[in-house]
Amino acid sequence: MATTPRKSTKSSTTRAKTPAKKTTRRRTATKTAAAKPPAAASKEAAIASAEKAAPTPSVVTSRAPDPIGPELKKKELIEAVVTRSGIKKKDAKPVIEAMLAVLGEELAQGREMNLKPLGKVKINRIKQLSNARVIMCRLRQNDPGENPVKDPLADPAE
Repeated sequence: MATTPRKSTKSSTTRAKTPAKKTTRRRTATKTAAAKPPAAASKEAAIASAEKAAPTPSVVTSRAPDPIGPELKKKELIEAVVTRSGIKKKDAKPVIEAMLAVLGEELAQGREMNLKPLGKVKINRIKQLSNARVIMCRLRQNDPGENPVKDPLADPAE
């Protein structure tokens, strides 16, 4: 009986066999129970170190300012500026109105301002309503006794 060779159904391309790579495993030393501290002791040590590192808590109280009188209107502001500066009312009024307009525009744009001696104005958020814009801001003022203003002129003894 003659055998006929069979045709292979595999593709004619053959792959070159590469030798298998040897993998190396690191042997790590297993920790023994004697080297490991007990869980309760480590927790107590962690709590003790956290208590030492933690700052002592302090109660912060905020006080609302006591209103001296009704809100300051533009007319009262102009009068106060005239009495403090000594200039005429007709000269002070356009300057104050222009200054208030510029301040309002800058606040509307969300720009922070640092205007001494008024303080630093920081915008927290702006909310647009149907008929107005609400601007939530923070004003930080330094205490007057904190940084006394030096007289720019030298003392006569110097």
